[in-house]
Amino acid sequence: MTVAYPIAHAWLSTGGTGAQNYDEFADDAEITAIIAANPTSALAVEMPHRAPQSVGRPFRDCLPDAVERLRAAKDDGHYAPASDVVVLYRITGPDGERAYGLWCMVATDQISTSADEPGAVIRNEDVFIDKVRERVALAEALGHLLSPVLLLQTAHGDALHDALAQAVADAGAPAVTDVDPAGRAHEIWAVGAGTTRDRLLALAGGGELVVADGNHRSLAAQTAGYPRFLAVITTPASVAIQPYNRLVSELPGPLSGLDLRPLDGPAGVPATGGRVHLYTRDGAWSAALPRIDDAGVVENLDHALVERRLFAEALGLEPGDKRITYVGGDYPAEWLRGEVDAGRAELAVLIAPVTVDDFVAVNLARQKMPRKSTWFTPKARAGLVVAQLDSFSSPDRDTH
Repeated sequence: MTVAYPIAHAWLSTGGTGAQNYDEFADDAEITAIIAANPTSALAVEMPHRAPQSVGRPFRDCLPDAVERLRAAKDDGHYAPASDVVVLYRITGPDGERAYGLWCMVATDQISTSADEPGAVIRNEDVFIDKVRERVALAEALGHLLSPVLLLQTAHGDALHDALAQAVADAGAPAVTDVDPAGRAHEIWAVGAGTTRDRLLALAGGGELVVADGNHRSLAAQTAGYPRFLAVITTPASVAIQPYNRLVSELPGPLSGLDLRPLDGPAGVPATGGRVHLYTRDGAWSAALPRIDDAGVVENLDHALVERRLFAEALGLEPGDKRITYVGGDYPAEWLRGEVDAGRAELAVLIAPVTVDDFVAVNLARQKMPRKSTWFTPKARAGLVVAQLDSFSSPDRDTH
């Protein structure tokens, strides 16, 4: 049995549309700058309220702009249609390291969020419901999905990795090559009906899949009632987990009640868990956050302790407080310290990354990871493969 299916109506990029996913940025001004430099980027469709001419307008008021941008991109030849396909995905880093994945559709009714909820797709983090509502509104307006959910194949990872590598080697020239800001080349190849497609779907969709990136997007598909959602299924050998740090723009009070030790050098990401590094304009410290007695492993992960011991107890901040920015691993420690030095933040919190093995183990045990605790790299790029949802939608919707 497989929970992965072909994309019935796909649009493959011909160039100029690839983008970082909407939630990969620590600063909204970066999104505006990217859209200004490349108006055909998928980011201009996914974040229409951040386009230069729309800054300050509500998200929902800008949805007609998103619809028109996608329509124009298709009319201008930035996308080519394909039917009943899966799409091979290879990412090659500057040093030659390679990651593989498979773009496809995955059954929404297979999403499981707890041990007593059956399903082969394990969603593992709490979410911010306002972000989910935005993703639902965007999908409903567009009738398309531009950003995939990144799923980690835990049962057949090695076999899938080998099969994808062989299929890419046999596939010839890619449909498009898109280079991201880190210098990684993202390439795609469409695979139509046949034994190769069927074998890849069986490997990709057999066994348990863990949401590595896209918890909000997967819940949006459920909320919207879509039977399937757009995904890239990848392998453990293709990914790593980088730090997921935090910035606090304004401290509501002093850093009191914490075990703080001054650092000899600049605050960086700790090499191992157990202590976090804090940086303000007054100095840098290593902080031990007391473990919670009688709690499980997840509640005592560093990211969970930061949320409880530092934010809730020491500073009185809720996780969704607008003063907290969640900063993924694409932003190094120097960048976070620079935000504090420049006065755009008052506190940087640097946390050791979770390991891939620990992440998989927590999820297979049907436990939830702390919010914003895993920054997988390399990430699947938005706008390379778009799934049209006309077969799931009302018949009077114009999906062009």
